[in-house]
Amino acid sequence: MSVVLFKRYRMERKLRWLPAVPDLPPGYFWVPWDRAVLPDHAEVHYRAFSQELDAQLFPSFADYCGCQLLLQNISTSPYFLPQATWLIACATECCGTVQCSSFVAGQGTIQNVGVVPAHRGKGLGKALVLQALHAFRQLGFHRAVLEVTAENTPAYQLYQSLGFRTVQTLYRAPSP
Repeated sequence: MSVVLFKRYRMERKLRWLPAVPDLPPGYFWVPWDRAVLPDHAEVHYRAFSQELDAQLFPSFADYCGCQLLLQNISTSPYFLPQATWLIACATECCGTVQCSSFVAGQGTIQNVGVVPAHRGKGLGKALVLQALHAFRQLGFHRAVLEVTAENTPAYQLYQSLGFRTVQTLYRAPSP
């Protein structure tokens, strides 16, 4: 029996200089973290990832309850950064999410960035990442890190365009 390994990149970015957070497209708005919006984060996370490659790597992404449990675990961790965790919404629904933590002093970790497929291509992912990076800098951090699946070319290219550089290649088996 063989195990499928997923190639992932660990990427880092220094926070000395950051582009401004872009204005959201007309009709979209920011929703700051609040425990009451955890179900909205879970819903967006599920809708953004359930049909994507990462749902094979992280099976909880393919299940709404799994996403809700994941977000519950992230948000109750002592490393969670509510200041860097955001939703983007429009008049009809929440459609983008970013969750962040800090596991190492002076370093912010972007744990998940997701945009619902119908809202992709509008700059929401870029806005979410930059919103998180600015929060990291306001917290006095000097570096940001994240991981991305190598085959997720749009996400990888977005992170590169925002100044992230690959510092390590990892191979990961799917979570049980």
